[in-house]
Amino acid sequence: MAERGVRVGHAPLNRWVERHAGQVAEDARRKQPTSTSWRMDETCIMVKGRWVCLYRAVHKFGKTLDFLLSQRRSKLDAVKFPARAMDTNGPPRKIVIDKSAANTKGVRKINRMLKRFGCPVPIEMVWIRYLNNMVEQDHRFIKRRVRPMLGFKSFTSAASTMAGIKLVNMIRKEQFWPQLRPFQQSCQIA
Repeated sequence: MAERGVRVGHAPLNRWVERHAGQVAEDARRKQPTSTSWRMDETCIMVKGRWVCLYRAVHKFGKTLDFLLSQRRSKLDAVKFPARAMDTNGPPRKIVIDKSAANTKGVRKINRMLKRFGCPVPIEMVWIRYLNNMVEQDHRFIKRRVRPMLGFKSFTSAASTMAGIKLVNMIRKEQFWPQLRPFQQSCQIA
């Protein structure tokens, strides 16, 4: 907006992000070719004085696959997140995770569900923390944006803002249309 000479305060921009960022990010979640090796991790964000969990998955070349903001770190959310990521991107052959009990139980439950549906090969779990550095380093873009905000007042505004931050980061990494400039990519998505 500043490049075009329009002066806008932070409050209207925040209202726009809360209203539209989640919808735009949901439109950007579409089936894309991915690697068969994923890295999954979670980080914590302060919302209304409580810590909430942000689950994230990237493939081995750094492309963001999916993310989910959850009220708590539980087995149910650890199952819901990879299932949602697999729905969009297809099942992986290998998932690299840290030694989180919730993620381990979640991937085991996913393997049981895949076996019931007739998938002959289970997803291999790998617990090597150094392979997870890619997703750990990707957390810094979120933390860099969230730290000056001093937390969020509501879970819905946190979820939509996280969706907007991740969408901008995906555009910055040229994950949608690498031949287009970032502004053109955001116009295509919107």
